[in-house]
Formats: sequence, structure tokens, C-alpha cells
Amino acid sequence: MIEISNVSKSYNGKTKAVDSLNLTIPEGVVFGFLGPNGAGKSTTIKMITGILNADSGDIKINGVSIKDKPIEAKKQFGYVPDSPDMFLRLKGLEYLNFMADIYDVPKELRKERIQNLANRFELSDALGDRIQSYSHGMRQKIVLMGALIHDPSVWILDEPLTGLDPKASYTLKEMMREHVSSGKTVFFSTHVLEVAEKICDKVAIINKGNLLFCGTLDEMREHFKSNESLEKMFLEITENE
Repeated sequence: MIEISNVSKSYNGKTKAVDSLNLTIPEGVVFGFLGPNGAGKSTTIKMITGILNADSGDIKINGVSIKDKPIEAKKQFGYVPDSPDMFLRLKGLEYLNFMADIYDVPKELRKERIQNLANRFELSDALGDRIQSYSHGMRQKIVLMGALIHDPSVWILDEPLTGLDPKASYTLKEMMREHVSSGKTVFFSTHVLEVAEKICDKVAIINKGNLLFCGTLDEMREHFKSNESLEKMFLEITENE
């Protein structure tokens, strides 16, 4: 579970990227975080993960405050950023072992997890190669694997499907569904509204730092008294704002 309580963030002391945001991402749901470019999505995610400090308010992951107990809070989640271009000089296997070391994953357990994840993402043959030689999609896969190596209960994924081929994209969506079916949490942002419509149990829409909607798609359709697609309702909500 992720609890965001009255969180604000400004840049240069003027521009409010996030304004008094209150949001609860419960267990057992795939939760989509949607908004136009510059809406405050990435800023919110960076505050949840502790990359940025909030100006005010508090964020808790599984009841642990990212502000008061940052190390303990960070152990609760796996995070996939919006760019996979990191640690490029490491080999794939070196990167996964590095991530496993950070999260204190025992050697016998990490070997099993690496093998399982590599098989699911069809990356076994490339683990001995440097990440800089990988395609964008392969880099996305290795970052996903690194984020999941410690089997976190909370997944925080920023545009996780970008660059993935159709099979890997299907695999990740299947894994997301498996994760929440065991009572755990998936929180992800995406610009691909058709994907969000198919796999999300709940969505939140943010624009100009303000939360415009949070609920199920059925609740959104009830609000609009229509059976429109998520894309059309999203455009109406954000354009009206």
C-alpha cells in the first residue's frame, strides 16, 4: 500500500508541480497513474521513491514513512524509472547481482530468481553481455528484472512498457496481474490509455499538480453518464481543467 498525504512540491519556489496531493494506492489492485506531459506524474513518483523530497506532507509505503525511515521504506518497493539507460558498462548479470547485493538477497535465492526472470523475459542468452550493447527493449527488461530481484510487495513502474516487444509487454502485464492477485500492489504510470483501460483496476488522473479523478473505470463512466473509452473521458477531464 502507498499512502500520499497532503503532499506538495514546488520548483524555484514558484511553480507547483504537485499541489496538496492525497492519494491511497491499496493492495490487490493494478493502479494506473495518468496525466498529460508536465502534469506532475514523474515528480510524484520521484517523491514516492525518495529521489525528491516533498516540500510538505508525508508518503508511506506499507506504513513506513519515506521521510522518516527512507532505507526501510525503500526496501518495500521495486522501482522502474522512465529511462533504462543506467549502469551501461556492467554486464547484465553483474547488474542483477549488484541489485541483489543492495537488497541483501541470499546467493542461493538470487540465482533462482535471476533464472526465472531471465526465462520469462527471454534474456538468458544476453546476461553475459554489457548493457550498453543491449537494445532499448533489452535495457528495459534488465531494469525490470533488477527492480523485482528482491521480490518487493510494491511495484512502482514509470512507463514500464516503453520499448518492450509485444511478447515482453504481454509477459509484464501478466506478471502485474499475478502480483496483485496475491494481495500486493502495482502502481504504474503510462501514456498508453488503451493499456490502462485493459489492465487497471483503478486509475488516478492528475493535471497541473492537482488530482482530478481517482476510482474505477465504471465509476468514471458513471460520473460521465456514458460508455465512452478511457481516452475520451481522459481528454474531457484534462481539457475541462
